Amino acid sequence: MPKKKTPIAVAAGDGIGPEIMEATLNILDKAGAALDIQHVEIGEKVYLQGELTGIAPATWDVIRDAKAFLKGPITTPQGGGFKSLNVTIRTALGLYANIRPCVAYYPFVNTKHPGMNVVIVRENEEDLYMGIEYRQTPECFEALKMMTRLGCERIIRYAFEYALTNERKKVTCFTKDNILKLSDGLFHKTFEEIGLEYPQLEKEHWIIDIGAAKLADTPEAFDVIVMPNLYGDILSDVAAQIAGSVGLAGSANIGTSGAMFEAIHGSAPRRAGQNLANPSGLLLAAVQMLIHIGQPDCATLVHNAWLKTLEDGVHTYDIYKEKISKEKVGTKEFAEAVESRIGEKPDQLPSVHYTSHQPIKHTAKSKKKGEHKKELVGIDLFIQWDSSLDTLLPKVSSIDHPYLELKMISNRGVKVWPERHPETICCDNWRCRFIRKDSTRSLTQDEVLTLLKKFADSNLELVQTHFLSLYDGHPGYT
Repeated sequence: MPKKKTPIAVAAGDGIGPEIMEATLNILDKAGAALDIQHVEIGEKVYLQGELTGIAPATWDVIRDAKAFLKGPITTPQGGGFKSLNVTIRTALGLYANIRPCVAYYPFVNTKHPGMNVVIVRENEEDLYMGIEYRQTPECFEALKMMTRLGCERIIRYAFEYALTNERKKVTCFTKDNILKLSDGLFHKTFEEIGLEYPQLEKEHWIIDIGAAKLADTPEAFDVIVMPNLYGDILSDVAAQIAGSVGLAGSANIGTSGAMFEAIHGSAPRRAGQNLANPSGLLLAAVQMLIHIGQPDCATLVHNAWLKTLEDGVHTYDIYKEKISKEKVGTKEFAEAVESRIGEKPDQLPSVHYTSHQPIKHTAKSKKKGEHKKELVGIDLFIQWDSSLDTLLPKVSSIDHPYLELKMISNRGVKVWPERHPETICCDNWRCRFIRKDSTRSLTQDEVLTLLKKFADSNLELVQTHFLSLYDGHPGYT
């Protein structure tokens, strides 16, 4: 009886995408993957047809109806308000977990870290990567870093569950909560709380800068690393490169009801159409896809054939090394070499054997939200002012309010009043912090909003406001 084919959506992508996708699909076909392929067009051509997101509305239905989405790299046109298609797909489909294995294949792929086998688990929907930006003044631009408890809980629990399912020993968390005490602080605190539920796993936390240095120097010290979005994006590329090559790394984007698989590298348009690109990253993403859709036997065949090809020294230009490689081949020829080794296993590299896929649990298991005492205590007013503090201060200080008083003025995050260092350079964006006069009562929004009217009457140009509140007596602001 022939296997029932699993519907998957496939987008070849841009640049080198069509070449590496053709190579990947040929290998999957040779290995007997039971796939019902639905080809879709996304990316540069769709952008240039007027779709600012790079994907036509009807394409969403094809992707949703499929069990998985195998996507080639995309080129986003410069300018014109075009949005990142990768971000759009991940957020629209709720693909909150990005899984990027970074493995060394020494001595057949050159690396300084022969024993490296690290999995980056990256939060995929929040953080600075959301791309919410504003131009507040001619000289000042802003990007919002947004973190939620739900987002932190989901990805951190996924990392622990991934470690258990894949027989890993340790989960490490990277943050910058020594500086970003609220946003990254939430991620770290959530990691510590959820970690208590997994006593069988080793747990540790690193500040992102020294953690990145340790990862680059001694990646063997890590196993599974869970990180907020932007850190994960950067360090997964670093990890893949020090393992051997970014071109060898695939990734999975997993949600509660969908999954997308892709190489971690870009579309490399300058290499397009030259039969040069290494299809390995996309192929290993396809291996992850086969496991996800319940075809582990085929995933085993493909992965072992690929390992055998590496071991036999058949390499594309990006990993070719004298005295290590035996044959330099193009994209098509590399794929043919893998196809010819279907059914073989590597002799020196560890072979793989995948069994039935055990889905990772997606439940956030959030504790029941308790009541929090919230007190409105003030407001930060951001003002465009093209002159000096000496001219701004008299105007701001002259604004009288029955419930609020000026406590601080800062510029570019540096306090310039009431204390100021002469070396501090200021731009045209000033933050004026007003705090309640009576600390025994919470302010009302109406009381705070009357301050905005006073500013408007003083011809001071407001560009942004932030309400300041205490949560259970602790500041919800820095």
